[in-house]
Amino acid sequence: MSETYDFLFKFLVIGSAGTGKSCLLHQFIENKFKQDSNHTIGVEFGSRVVNVGGKTVKLQIWDTAGQERFRSVTRSYYRGAAGALLVYDITSRETYNALTNWLTDARTLASPNIVIILCGNKKDLDADREVTFLEASRFAQENELVFLETSALTGENVEEGFLKCARTILGKIDSGELDPERMGSGIQYGDASLRQLRQPRGTTTTAPTKQHCNC
Repeated sequence: MSETYDFLFKFLVIGSAGTGKSCLLHQFIENKFKQDSNHTIGVEFGSRVVNVGGKTVKLQIWDTAGQERFRSVTRSYYRGAAGALLVYDITSRETYNALTNWLTDARTLASPNIVIILCGNKKDLDADREVTFLEASRFAQENELVFLETSALTGENVEEGFLKCARTILGKIDSGELDPERMGSGIQYGDASLRQLRQPRGTTTTAPTKQHCNC
């Protein structure tokens, strides 16, 4: 049976290697921790249909490799992404310091309007923390990001991260800030009738003019 949904959103999971990106995706899709997680080679993919604000949304999620040697491969997947989870490891200052580069890539290569949720992962390892909640909160505020601390191990805030991102995108569609019809928006209508419903009243569709060939 084919899935029915109102919208499809293209998501990215980005950030340095070893921050737990694949584990976050696995926890969100499978609802369990990925025990044998190796570094992602290139890009991995997962999808899940969720209910957000009364709408059914299919999240098409691309989990990108964090290692520098795969950067050219993963960058090609940024194009046309509507949302992203930007992940760092709260026990690694190095992964936190790299956030600015990842953020620049996302806003340059995907879209300036991409909705980004900052995730401080490995919240369960609080005793080994190198980045405070307050410091990351300030970074998020300065860069207009929504911020959450997550744990792929316990599942804490994992679902909330993805749903918050989807909710924000839906809000921007409703306000007219995001246009699903725009090429590269990272958003697709799941149901053609929804497109008809969204057409403003009183508008008429004009037939395309025929092109004459002078050859």
